[in-house]
Amino acid sequence: METISAKTIITKTKKPAAWFGADYNMNIYRGCCHGCIYCDSRSDCYRNFDFDKVKVKENALQIIRDELRRKVKTGVIGTGAMSDPYNPFENKALLTRHSLELINAFGFGVAIDTKGVLVTRDIDILTDIKAHSPVLVKMSITTADDDLSKIIEPHIACSSERFAAIKTLSDAGIFCGLLMMPILPFINDTTENITAIVTKASAAGAKFIYPAFGLTLRQGNREYFYEQLDIHFPQLKEKYISKYRNNYVCTSPHARQLWTLFVELCKQHQLLYNMKDITYAYKRSYENEQLSLFP
Repeated sequence: METISAKTIITKTKKPAAWFGADYNMNIYRGCCHGCIYCDSRSDCYRNFDFDKVKVKENALQIIRDELRRKVKTGVIGTGAMSDPYNPFENKALLTRHSLELINAFGFGVAIDTKGVLVTRDIDILTDIKAHSPVLVKMSITTADDDLSKIIEPHIACSSERFAAIKTLSDAGIFCGLLMMPILPFINDTTENITAIVTKASAAGAKFIYPAFGLTLRQGNREYFYEQLDIHFPQLKEKYISKYRNNYVCTSPHARQLWTLFVELCKQHQLLYNMKDITYAYKRSYENEQLSLFP
């Protein structure tokens, strides 16, 4: 695994409420080897032209320690937006684990986006963080079908293993749920898939599901996605081109129907699905504690 230079790793978010209430962003790794056929992070605008090769930021832990020490205000640090913090190299590198130890030591909270079941390894540290600050784990699951997950997300744990990881996290008292995105038009945008995901999520103890009924395509990502369609879903590329042309947002033609079904199912299973509600729920007790300090 190569190293790349970095001057900063923890950055302030421009809009804290925009993505699950994270106040800061942290990416230790660059690139991803999961091989998901739809990943927006592959887009040329991010200038990561060797995206499938994971690289680590040089002196990452020292930079994180120094930056946390200088922060005047604590808050929730989001990680996983551009590169999964639980890629296969993390098993030995332990950089995500050690960064969580620093986050805990300096009194910050954490919100994790991942497809990596290795996150369960760090339940002990997440539990320690949870004692003083908000903790949120968002496991990405796009299909309930393991065979399909191995096609569209070939180099990561299959969906059933990710549901099992949610169960392990939930049983340990970690606030966790699903990012059900992207739901790919003409591939997994079916009522059967949505019903199965919601049912399995509920059984695993998830607290929420946040969906996106469609995907985004732009230069770099679009070309790769279409190449994969030609390999795994012959003739589907032509259907995408006809339907979406060069659109950035490619919404499922069944989005309205699926959304209605999804909401009904979430209400039946008492799952949150609105980002504002999810953010409030995982932060609620900590904000109440802070307010109690100022009678």
